[in-house]
Amino acid sequence: MGAESTDVYDVAVIGAGPAGTAAALRAAELGASVVVLEADRTGGTCVNSGCVPTRVLAKTARLMREVRTADEYGITVSRQRIDWSSTVARVRSTVDRVRSIKREAERFAEAGIDLVLDGRAAFEDEHTLVLESGRRVEAASIIVCVGGHSRRLPIPGTELATVPDEVLELPRVPDRLAVIGAGNTGAQLATVFAAFGSEVTLLDVAPRVLMASDPSISQAVAAAFEEDGIRVRTGIDGVDALRRRDDGRIDLDWRAAGAPEAEAFDAVVMATGWPARVDDLGLDAIGVRVERSAIVVDQYFRSSVSHVFAVGDANGRDMLVQAAHFEGEAAAENAVLGANRRTPHHLLPAGGFTDPDYAGVGLTEPECRERDPRCVVSRVEYSELERAVIDDRERGFLLLIADRRRELILGAHAVGENAVEVIQSVTTAMAAGVDVATLASVKFAYPTYSALIGLAARRLLAA
Repeated sequence: MGAESTDVYDVAVIGAGPAGTAAALRAAELGASVVVLEADRTGGTCVNSGCVPTRVLAKTARLMREVRTADEYGITVSRQRIDWSSTVARVRSTVDRVRSIKREAERFAEAGIDLVLDGRAAFEDEHTLVLESGRRVEAASIIVCVGGHSRRLPIPGTELATVPDEVLELPRVPDRLAVIGAGNTGAQLATVFAAFGSEVTLLDVAPRVLMASDPSISQAVAAAFEEDGIRVRTGIDGVDALRRRDDGRIDLDWRAAGAPEAEAFDAVVMATGWPARVDDLGLDAIGVRVERSAIVVDQYFRSSVSHVFAVGDANGRDMLVQAAHFEGEAAAENAVLGANRRTPHHLLPAGGFTDPDYAGVGLTEPECRERDPRCVVSRVEYSELERAVIDDRERGFLLLIADRRRELILGAHAVGENAVEVIQSVTTAMAAGVDVATLASVKFAYPTYSALIGLAARRLLAA
């Protein structure tokens, strides 16, 4: 395709996910001329193939759990099986609904932002981007918000595995499923398919599931998995190969405690990492530094080329929607105003919709004790909460961690029903600087899961 004319802007944003959308809208609000370059669809990974689809699957799994225990409440349900094709249709229709609600294209147009859907963009020089269509865009500042992609292990037969964003393409719910990777994504998919009736084996070289979580949360989730029939194999030596059998199943070879093991599965899900999608951007040609598949940035989200910024998955720091939004806005302000705005992530709540849910914010208990051995920790079991008894959801607990003076909340970690919402409430208190005594005096509605927070805060004062 022949060369085309070059369009010139103040700011070019590569990617229309949550980071790119936030960056573009903020830059336009500050008066910059802005173009958003998107290779596929607006919304990003989270909406199209990540958080939203996973949450719909988790909702379906919870409904299956409710159906199977309905008789305890005097309700007879005759059909207790999953209709996979209907579930997939529901997931896809929900994704479409969420995208229509977010209306990125309309919001861009209303803000005077140009949205270009002409394929992947790559750097021609430090200020010029070339799209697959041949179109050229020049910008004074460029914000890279390209998102990430599923990582496959470099082993024989890796193409036989299903990566998380391909799960909806499975022809049916597998009878026997192996999930490689016990991080957030792998743990969620393991619990979902176990609820759907699969016999699930969860494998990881890490010593425990959910390594980024507080150890007590990891232990509780693993115990719940085992109780629910999920076989958890952590601390293995490695996965060696996948091989297609004559009967269509997949042989999976791995090593544990120095000995080889092999089993046959109907499907293998490989949830083994989420590197940034930066390989084909031409970053080497302009001197942007990349390490471990992510763009290296400073505290202001600037790369090694000062007018090129990277936020969200592209910088590999906190690969969460709740981080991407604020990073995008900060990068836009730094790009347009030359400001030096940082976005601290010490109050970044995160969790997963497993069964039971888990979540955390701030420092873990080991991190707190390393900084101050005299920090104070309180723990409230879900079984002490009337709401949990009413709902028959007594599995779980909330940890609150405070400084030795019992003034500031340093961390909060929960596992159990609505754990993510409970932790979000604690995050709000931490962000507002609410001290332990004030938190202990809050009147929580009855009966609610958030009442755990008041109980835990009062125990901190008494500890």
